[in-house]
Amino acid sequence: MIEPMRIAKSHDFLYLLPRMANRHGLVAGATGTGKTVTLQTLAEEFSRIGVPVFMADVKGDLSGMSRPGGGNAKVAERVAQLGLENFTYEPCPVTFWDVFGEKGHPVRTTVAELGPLLLARMLNLNEVQSGVLTAAFRIADDKGWLLLDIKDLRAMMQHVSENASQYTAEYGNISSASVGAVQRSLLQLEHEGADQLFGEPALNLDDMMQTDAAGRGFINILAADRLYNAPRVYASLLLWILSELFEQLPEVGDMDKPRLVFFFDEAHLLFSDAPKALMDKIEQVVRLIRSKGVGVYFISQNPLDIPEAVLGQLGNRVQHALRAFTPRDQKAVKAAAETFRSNPGLDVASAITELGVGEALVSFLDEKGRPLPVERAFVCPPGSRLGIVTEQERQQTMRSSLVSGFYEKQVDRESAYEILKARAEQAVAESSAQTAANAEAAGRRSAGRQPDTLLETVAKTAARTVGSELGRRLVRGILGSLLSGKK
Repeated sequence: MIEPMRIAKSHDFLYLLPRMANRHGLVAGATGTGKTVTLQTLAEEFSRIGVPVFMADVKGDLSGMSRPGGGNAKVAERVAQLGLENFTYEPCPVTFWDVFGEKGHPVRTTVAELGPLLLARMLNLNEVQSGVLTAAFRIADDKGWLLLDIKDLRAMMQHVSENASQYTAEYGNISSASVGAVQRSLLQLEHEGADQLFGEPALNLDDMMQTDAAGRGFINILAADRLYNAPRVYASLLLWILSELFEQLPEVGDMDKPRLVFFFDEAHLLFSDAPKALMDKIEQVVRLIRSKGVGVYFISQNPLDIPEAVLGQLGNRVQHALRAFTPRDQKAVKAAAETFRSNPGLDVASAITELGVGEALVSFLDEKGRPLPVERAFVCPPGSRLGIVTEQERQQTMRSSLVSGFYEKQVDRESAYEILKARAEQAVAESSAQTAANAEAAGRRSAGRQPDTLLETVAKTAARTVGSELGRRLVRGILGSLLSGKK
């Protein structure tokens, strides 16, 4: 049996059971209440029992997990306060990732793998524009043209616009205005630098599900401080990874421990202004992915940021302090209090507003999957460093990574852009060849005529002269008859 994970301490220690860890979870609380430390502690415990972890580092302060802790007075004080025996400062096995390839190994996917639904949200398209984008994807699929990167999609959109009449009957109306809107959004995406997300080699999810020689799960940290400036791109990327896990992993049922744990930080970005089709997809993935051995933990400032259909599936909860300054805050406090299994000795609604930094209301699932009564507790500190690493330390970790040097080598194989470019060049070449052939034929016809002799030239001139004189006489005769008639 796998040892339970020690997360917090009330009167006694509170443990998260590995068998129940794939029932998903929520870490919530206002800014500065200790969510990041809780996230780090959870990730460490999962890694310790051999479970790989994926997490986005929005603020840049999770990179310290790759280094041992120590030298932090507050951590030492909390260790003594909770009586943590055999507590050691040690690093975690970490793999750094970065869409921009600066703070980690490049993370890429292809346009085709992302799909029109997520891409439409990333580009902030309306329903009509999304329909045109979907049609372009379908045409590319039917023709066998790969959509790998942004230039492929731009070439494809131009192609369907120029040949709209050819595709309208089968794929629906393709308006130039909608194509233009998509092209402008793609241009904006490129301007933000997020076009680096698309290309090959695409991320292989197996590379995130590794353990080290000691059997500890790797913690995959995505540098998201820059990516966070494009919130739709950030949310779409994380949802794509989650969806790919759902699509690729086989059903395994209940396991002794999760195959992977996925932390979704700033979760409100995932649900903000999401169209119904996307919301349905999110709810389906969250509901069913636990059977694939994946646990999903949402991190948010406010539980109200999570739709009820998703919130109801989050069995393991750590609730840090909330502030009740506004009516919405008060509603959030009440909603958070009502989601816990009650504890007769604890006024949950009052406690939520009184919690100190690093203190939380905790409720995990028991061995039968039932929520335990909520407890007010202090979260155990992590053994790895709190805060950031130096650039030298980061580069050292990246060089020793299992995937070092692989994703850095970008590949650009033949796809829609190259195919359409070749077709255009062929059409130009054929047109030029036809023009040259026509010119050559005209030259041959001209060269086939022999020049006139002197006698022939004189005869032709005389004929033109006679013809001209006869014509003038005829005209004069007709006019004269008409004038005579009038007279």
